[in-house]
Amino acid sequence: MSSVRLSTTSYVVLGMIALRGPSTPYDLKRAVGRSIGYFWSFPHAQLYSEPKRLEEAGLLDLEEERHGRRRKLYTITAEGRAALRDWLAEPVNAHFELRDVAEIKLFFNELAGPDDVASLAASQIEQHERRIADYEDMKAKYGDIDDVATRMVTLELGLGMEHAALEFWQRVAGQVARGEFPSSARNAARAG
Repeated sequence: MSSVRLSTTSYVVLGMIALRGPSTPYDLKRAVGRSIGYFWSFPHAQLYSEPKRLEEAGLLDLEEERHGRRRKLYTITAEGRAALRDWLAEPVNAHFELRDVAEIKLFFNELAGPDDVASLAASQIEQHERRIADYEDMKAKYGDIDDVATRMVTLELGLGMEHAALEFWQRVAGQVARGEFPSSARNAARAG
């Protein structure tokens, strides 16, 4: 087994190639953008550099075109499959991570202007409604395709999270509209 340190990105690359078959870094970028990219973001430049590193570690094989575009096509090796299987079998001890700029802005709401929370809530409601529509569209298009059915389970979690976020921001918008949002009530009391 290779002694190279593997990151989550490493396993994403190995997993995508194991699922898709031979892939170029561009193929990986597109495939991730249509799947994992909805719930795990990272710089796409890593999808161009990581395959080379994994190839040097013996986890991927490289076939490079000799003519034309000289594309680099990567395939997973037996050692790469073993590393991926070992990682998949490990328990996940990390806590669910949510990185949401809107939530950071909401945290600092008492420092914002009087209409900022209402505007933030309205924009978040719109974004979550749009994402729910996108996910429902994916579910309708791909939900009955046997080749991807097992991966669609992550879409259910995504839909649940989007619905929860939408409900939260709708509550915030309602509180603001009624003057019940904590900073709105505090600011009104100071002004009165």
